[in-house]
Amino acid sequence: MQSRAWVRSLPGTDGPAPESVSLDLLPPHLLLPRARRVALASVLLGIVLAGVAWLFVPGSIAIALGLLFGLPPAVGAFVVTRRHLRLDGTVLVASGPVRSRSVDLRHLAGVELLVRVARVSQVILRINDGEHGLVSVPLALYADGGGRELDVLALRRLADALATAEVAPAAAVSSVLVEQLRAEARSAAVGERPLYRAVELARNAGRVPQTTLTDHEVASLVD
Repeated sequence: MQSRAWVRSLPGTDGPAPESVSLDLLPPHLLLPRARRVALASVLLGIVLAGVAWLFVPGSIAIALGLLFGLPPAVGAFVVTRRHLRLDGTVLVASGPVRSRSVDLRHLAGVELLVRVARVSQVILRINDGEHGLVSVPLALYADGGGRELDVLALRRLADALATAEVAPAAAVSSVLVEQLRAEARSAAVGERPLYRAVELARNAGRVPQTTLTDHEVASLVD
């Protein structure tokens, strides 16, 4: 991976932190153009399939087939742009097109680092408050040509919030995020960043395409 292709995180800001900070790894304005292309392609595919089916089956069935194959991908593409994560103090809010839910990071039942190794690898924070199930927070994406990490302010606020949790794994993950911030502050190469080292750890261990790091492995990311 060449560092010159690296997509840098946004710099931190001085002064008091804002009350609410976005935890969206990919902002909506980056997702929307792709969503539009996917939606357009899906609609065109549905129209073509409906037109072909019209030659062989009744019109109502042809239309149904077109909707079946064209509509769900189009809707799904725009649903992705309506999903947002934000941190209000220690409360993580996950909102979607229909509903939203919140988790207070001070009172967690579990915290995990999930690593997905593929052409585009991912590092994801999964939290569980014991009531609403798992909430996933993407922390970083890495590919051969570069990557993208959660911006500095978001990492800082998330690390601070996890440090208030009552479970030990949360403190360990908080330490990883703090070390990630230090690596970014000194413009460390990608291979020296803890989140990327998590991907390398999973890949070298042959635990693909997906694995959850153990407490010992999380601790090793800051050694």
